[in-house]
Amino acid sequence: MKTRTQYTTLAKSLLLSLTLAGTAAAADTLKISHVRPQGTAIDLDVQRLSDALKAATDGELKLKIYPANALGDYTVVQERVGLGAIDMAVQPPSSTADKRFQVIYMPYMVKNWDDARTAYAPGSTLRNTIDELYREQDIKVLAAWPVYFGGIALNKEVANVTDPSDGKGAKLRVPPMKSFQMLADNTGFIGAPLPFSEAFTAVQTGVVDGVMGSGAEGYYASFRDVTKSYVPLNTHFEVWFLQINAERYASLDEDERSALDQAAQDFERRRWESARADQAAYEQRLADAGATIVEVTDADIQAYADVAREQIWPEIMKDIGQDWAEQVLAQFK
Repeated sequence: MKTRTQYTTLAKSLLLSLTLAGTAAAADTLKISHVRPQGTAIDLDVQRLSDALKAATDGELKLKIYPANALGDYTVVQERVGLGAIDMAVQPPSSTADKRFQVIYMPYMVKNWDDARTAYAPGSTLRNTIDELYREQDIKVLAAWPVYFGGIALNKEVANVTDPSDGKGAKLRVPPMKSFQMLADNTGFIGAPLPFSEAFTAVQTGVVDGVMGSGAEGYYASFRDVTKSYVPLNTHFEVWFLQINAERYASLDEDERSALDQAAQDFERRRWESARADQAAYEQRLADAGATIVEVTDADIQAYADVAREQIWPEIMKDIGQDWAEQVLAQFK
C-alpha cells in the first residue's frame, strides 16, 4: 500500500512530466513570476537576468516574465514552483507552506545593512537553513534579492514614536502574522491585523492610524497619499529569493545550468550593491510627496531590538520549534 507521501511524490512527478511534455517545443523558455509591477527595481533586475541568460547561451535559454503576481500571489506561486507548474519565481517565502519560514521575518534579526549582507551571504548558517527549507519543497534557491528594512508609516502625529516604552495609543495595520502583531503591541502601539487589500482604506478612513510591515518602497507605492510621516526603525529585513523547481533545474544541460548559476550570482551581487541607495531614494520620494522622515538613531533601533528579542522572539520560537529555532538564531544573539 502506498503512503500519502508516496502518492504526493508520484503526483508531483506526473504533474512535472505533463508540464514539460506540454512545453517540449519551448523547453528552453522558463516561466518566472515576481510580485511587483513592470518597471520596478525587481522587474528591471529580472529583465537583466533574462538578457544575461540569452547572451550566455546564444539565445538557447530564455525567461518569460510574469510581473505583478500575474500567476497568483506568492503563496500560490511557491506551491506551484514546488510542483513544477511554474518554473521560477522571485518573491518572499511563504510561511503558509512551512511555518519555519517565519524565522526570516523575526523582527530585528539584523539591524543594519552590513549585518544583513553577512547573515544572508551564500554559505552562511541562515542561508543554508533557507536553502534546506526550500529544498524540502522541491525548490532550489539560486539567489537572494534584498529589498529593504521596514519602518512605520503614520497618518497622524504620534509623540515619542522612537521610544518603545511609551504608550502611544496609535493603531497600526499589521500583516496577519504573529511577529508583527506582537511587535506593535509591545512597543506602545495597538496592532490591527488586516489583509493588505484593506489597508489603504483603513488608513484613509481612520480605522487605523498607520501601517507596519513594509518599507519606504512599499509605502511610497501604496500609501504615499495617506502618509504624513515615516519612521525608518528597521523593524524587519525584507529579502526575496530567486528560486526554480529542483527537477526543472536538473533537466537543464550542464552549460545552461552553469549560465543560470552565474547569472543568478550576478543578480544577487548587483542588488546588494544598489539596495541601500534604493531604500534611501524611496525615503526621499516619500519626503517629496509630503511625508516627514522622522530621525531615528542607532540607539532607538537598539531599544526596539531589545524589546523584540526579549519579548517576541521566545513566543515565535515556540511556534516554529524551540530547538530548531535556537540553532538558527544562536548567531544573532
